[in-house]
Amino acid sequence: MTQLPQGGPQTQRAPEQAPAPTGLPAQRPGSWAVQSRRLRAVATTEPGRLQIIGAVLALLVVAFGAVTALEISQRASAADDVVGRSQPLSADAASIYRSLADADTMAAGGFLAGAQEPKAVQEQYRKDIEEAARLLVKASANTDSSTSSWQEITTLNELLPVYTGLIERARANNRQGLPLGGAYLRYANQKMTNELLPAAERLYAAETGRLDRDSADARRWPFLSLTAGLVVLGALVWMQRRNYRRTNRVFNHGLLVATAAASVVLLWLAVGHTVARTELRSAMTQGQESLDVLNNARINSLKARANENLTLVARGAVLTADGSADQYETDYTTGMKALREQLKRAEQLADDARGSAPVAKAAESVTEWQDRHRTARATDDKGDYDGALKQIIGEEDSTGQSFQQVDTALRTALAHEQGEFTAAAEDGRGALRGLATGAAALAVLGAVAAILGINRRLSEYR
Repeated sequence: MTQLPQGGPQTQRAPEQAPAPTGLPAQRPGSWAVQSRRLRAVATTEPGRLQIIGAVLALLVVAFGAVTALEISQRASAADDVVGRSQPLSADAASIYRSLADADTMAAGGFLAGAQEPKAVQEQYRKDIEEAARLLVKASANTDSSTSSWQEITTLNELLPVYTGLIERARANNRQGLPLGGAYLRYANQKMTNELLPAAERLYAAETGRLDRDSADARRWPFLSLTAGLVVLGALVWMQRRNYRRTNRVFNHGLLVATAAASVVLLWLAVGHTVARTELRSAMTQGQESLDVLNNARINSLKARANENLTLVARGAVLTADGSADQYETDYTTGMKALREQLKRAEQLADDARGSAPVAKAAESVTEWQDRHRTARATDDKGDYDGALKQIIGEEDSTGQSFQQVDTALRTALAHEQGEFTAAAEDGRGALRGLATGAAALAVLGAVAAILGINRRLSEYR
């Protein structure tokens, strides 16, 4: 008889069943978590800590070199623009302004001379117009079409042929002895005074503003590079101190070379940029500021001369808005007052005898000019037109002679200040030359030296 297992069927255990599959794969640690665990494991040993420190030091040194190279490249590019683009364009804009004002002066002076204009006056007028046209072409080739400068250049290119056409009509009528020539000349002067010269002045202001911005960009302190350099030096000094405390060795040659390389870059950066900043600031404050004042002074002298000539051409036909005075005589007086103020300012800005002497000569000639002008006006008021004409455009003891002395002195002062600006700006640009490349090369050297210095310590654990 078959016996049942002890305990009976009701006490027999059923075989255990496997858990039902869920359909989800077993979760594995993420790569970031794995790397974190490995890094923590490495950091628990001294060789591991040294490897981490070496990598961080090398990265810091390379980052310092890269940031320095980038920032200095930007400053050097701005300095290049100051010397090679912005200031030349500003000077060209001033020359356009002066050439137009001088052309208007020559046109009025030639008209006063009679039907047969002096050949020298005609030649100077032609040179002024050609110079203005040439510089406008040059400026348009170096100016973006979206800028305000482009709009002013376009305006000047459109108005210049209109002005020269009016002058030719005035000359043609003057040769025939027709009074209509004076009307054309006055209209041409109004076109120059109210449209051409204001456009040229706006062009000069725009280009000078661009010069100011480029100079400011070049002088901006590289704070990021300087901060990075201090951080790198601090990290390298800390590591050498740590090495000394653990090994009692004063020097680690690799870390010492890395520290020297970083120190050279930081010192080069601080000194080089300080010199560049100082020279570029000097170029702007002692050079460009003087150029700006002298340019305005010369333009005011040219405009005053044109108004003086037109006073005789118009013979009182053009009055001020209230009808109380001759418009050209009023404009002459206003221009001469501004000229005196600008010469006074230019003499204050001049920093040497070569700069101040021509300005003083110009101021002396202005006084003489005004005295002779008053005499000429008194002669004209008495009805002696021919006598007044001789005192205005005569070869000796005339206001024209005084004007030429003023113009010559201002040209000399402008040439001197232009040389001062160029020399200072080029010195500033030169102080940054090679710094970006040198910083990158020294940073690579410093990073390699730091790694070699750490590897030297690691070799002691093998």
